[in-house]
Amino acid sequence: MNIALWIVTGLLAVAYGAGGISQIVLTKERYRSLANSQHWVDDFDAGHIKAIGTIKLVGVVGMVLPPLVGIAPILSPIAACGLALVMAGAATTRFRRSEWALMVGDTAYMLLFIFVAWARFALAPYGA
Repeated sequence: MNIALWIVTGLLAVAYGAGGISQIVLTKERYRSLANSQHWVDDFDAGHIKAIGTIKLVGVVGMVLPPLVGIAPILSPIAACGLALVMAGAATTRFRRSEWALMVGDTAYMLLFIFVAWARFALAPYGA
């Protein structure tokens, strides 16, 4: 189970790390042009988009780094909870915009973060 959780955590970290970096380094217009799924940025100003990207990066680092270095690994499932909350906000934005198919994807990511948090808190905690 530990290996499976690391794989899921790693895949989520890569996806959200790349997304966070692109939100920080690209302009709002360039980020919007990446795909039709990125038109949510129309509801936010550039500073908000950069803040969301920064929150994603902090969450990714918090989910991966503490257990890797062995210092305060409890921060990992807490970071997963935070990223689940970010995805709840994303799903809410999709709901407001009536982007139902995209909302399903955001909800799936949210559920993956919830699963990782639950598993690391209760099923297979680090160091157990």
